[in-house]
Amino acid sequence: MKFFADTSDIDAIKDLADCGMLDGVTTNPSIIAKSGREFIPLIEEICGICAGPVSAEVASTDFETMMKEGEKLAKIADNIAVKVPLTEAGLKVCKNLSEGGTMVNVTLCFSPLQALLAAKAGATFISPFVGRLDDIAQNGMDLIGDILTIYDQYPDFHTEVLVASVRHPAHILESARMGADVVTCPPSVIKQLYKHPLTDKGLAGFVEDWKKTGQSIL
Repeated sequence: MKFFADTSDIDAIKDLADCGMLDGVTTNPSIIAKSGREFIPLIEEICGICAGPVSAEVASTDFETMMKEGEKLAKIADNIAVKVPLTEAGLKVCKNLSEGGTMVNVTLCFSPLQALLAAKAGATFISPFVGRLDDIAQNGMDLIGDILTIYDQYPDFHTEVLVASVRHPAHILESARMGADVVTCPPSVIKQLYKHPLTDKGLAGFVEDWKKTGQSIL
């Protein structure tokens, strides 16, 4: 499974890269707004740190403007994945950009049939939002299972399932069990994966016992 960081925090991106936990980065207009930085220079900087796909989202909703935005974003770097909404216009942009060799991440997916449309349009990634479904008392992971089942039936589909709106480690665990290709989540959620009370307890014991030996490795 690939880990994408859902952030524009440069320090957090560098930290995950140093740990070998960064396979890509996803951004959206809300993340960019919170950063307080200029969009294009920020994306350029992220692309310079992350060798994997970096999702940069269009800001318009009509086909013509989205297409122009997508073409401009694609020129930033070879690892840009243009992010488009799962609308009729967005899928038209997806088809055109994909046919031109640009990676496309289709976002705001909330049903398996939407995911089917994205695959037919040639999406590189489909981003189903599990957390937002959980918020309205639906089981977001059921959506992941349905999409994976559908995609498995059609070998000609090459769209990767990118589990988005990940809120906690359980979402990552279930995604991995199901065989999802990618999860994207805030760095803070990825950091939680390191932690287990028995690891902390065991390490504390090792450190204490080592002190008793009076030795030093260095």
